[in-house]
Amino acid sequence: MTTDDQSATDRAATMTRQNTGPLGRLSLNTATTKALTLTEAVDGAARAGCSAVGLWRDRVHEVGAEAAGKIVRDAGLRVSSLCRAGLFTASDEAGIASALADNRSAVVEAATVGSSELVFVVGGLPASTGPGPARTPASDAERHSDRDLVSTRQRVADRIADLAPFAAEHGVRIVLEPLHPIFVADRAVLSTLGQALDLAAPYPSDVVGVAIDTYHVWWDPDLQAQIARAGAEGRIASYQVCDWVLPLAADPLLSRGYMGDGYIDFRSITQWITAAGYTGDVEVEIFNQAIWDADTDTVVRTVAERYTDLVLPYL
Repeated sequence: MTTDDQSATDRAATMTRQNTGPLGRLSLNTATTKALTLTEAVDGAARAGCSAVGLWRDRVHEVGAEAAGKIVRDAGLRVSSLCRAGLFTASDEAGIASALADNRSAVVEAATVGSSELVFVVGGLPASTGPGPARTPASDAERHSDRDLVSTRQRVADRIADLAPFAAEHGVRIVLEPLHPIFVADRAVLSTLGQALDLAAPYPSDVVGVAIDTYHVWWDPDLQAQIARAGAEGRIASYQVCDWVLPLAADPLLSRGYMGDGYIDFRSITQWITAAGYTGDVEVEIFNQAIWDADTDTVVRTVAERYTDLVLPYL
């Protein structure tokens, strides 16, 4: 059974429902257990006492959205969010059309698996097709266009406008996730929570919201004020936690660690989140090759222990 016929209110209630146990708000993001299939990840989360899972689309695609939703429900869990949509900064017509088609598919997938929260990583500069060196432009004009950050951010706003009505029809919220500035070139031209809130401002809070990922926003000197703003506007759709560890990996995206292994002040940020009125799930999303290679039960147990020690007391 899909959830297309459920109201947005029903799905939001499911998203924020809390179980009675100590891990009633803990969600295991499938990126943390990258080597596992969806069924294995859901089973591991359930055995550890988690109440939800955050799904990535690659795992959903392995079995199909309807089957994925059933796997989660049958385990007694909920889907805290679906990741990721976005990557829609292309400047050419074919690229724009392709991105819109993929994002509409992601909206349908989110509704089908049972989540009203679809996380958007908006994409980097057209000069970069992914991590690594910039591509070689054909002309000086193309070079400028591919590196025009202002125009690229405007295209993000344009694509949100294109997608918002479709998402609203399906009861799915566009959840904008700002990424750390080191990822501007290749992953996200959206770097601060304030920028995300500005882009969300033209839309109702149940249509466009924001994700707050400690790895990406912990450095921001305006973070406390922007979290308060997000709460006042009713736009906090997801709270994701992991730590910033050093030295950085060759791919900085893989420099995440367990809470407590790095430099992030989880007490303060979680207190700000709580003061802002957020009562939803807390996802642990870790990209780290050593963690991916470790014993899965140990990983999930460590996630639960660190959450209990470093996050839960401040919720």
